[in-house]
Amino acid sequence: MTMRKRQHTPQFKAKVALEAIQGESTLNEIGARHGVSPMQICHWKKAAIEHLAELFQDGRRKHRGSVDADKDELYRQIGQLKVELDWLKKRAGGVK
Repeated sequence: MTMRKRQHTPQFKAKVALEAIQGESTLNEIGARHGVSPMQICHWKKAAIEHLAELFQDGRRKHRGSVDADKDELYRQIGQLKVELDWLKKRAGGVK
């Protein structure tokens, strides 16, 4: 009989990681209470601490970066289409 891997919701992971960050209980106690390995809790805690600063970043800057990336991609496509159009014009007999 094969054991199926359990998948936990992000809310559950956040709740357990927050408990571990608070430090009121040991990882073993938290793991026993929630039925999760203490090593897994350690990974969730580390990930939560590493990504905590992202919650407080300015969303406008993040959006501006994606707009710039989109604009660069569009300019690249325009350049490619111009090259293809010029090539097709030459192949068609020099029609301008």
